[in-house]
Amino acid sequence: MTPNHDPQLLKGVLSLLLLQLLAERESYGYEVVQRLQADGFTDVLEGTVYPALSRLEREGRLTTRLVASPSGPARKYYRLTPVGLQTLTAGKAGWARHAAAVDSVLTRPAHAAPQKGT
Repeated sequence: MTPNHDPQLLKGVLSLLLLQLLAERESYGYEVVQRLQADGFTDVLEGTVYPALSRLEREGRLTTRLVASPSGPARKYYRLTPVGLQTLTAGKAGWARHAAAVDSVLTRPAHAAPQKGT
């Protein structure tokens, strides 16, 4: 099965996506995975998301709290810190600049490759 997204591109924007989702609302890890998948990132799995959430927490961009769960162990909910919000704001601006630059190249007319021997 071919992934829906280039893994290298996704790796570069996963943190930004996670920060955005958590800016929208506090969520626990598995819920974040489900939200990403609902947004079309069907090839993103828990094994990718949980280490990224842990890293963002270590970096001070996220904070957590445990909430009792009626169906098992307590859930660890993640939410943005002020540093996380600053990171998200800067990241969104950087992404917009990057996407505009890529788009300006990719939307230029392409010319057919020259024929061999001509």
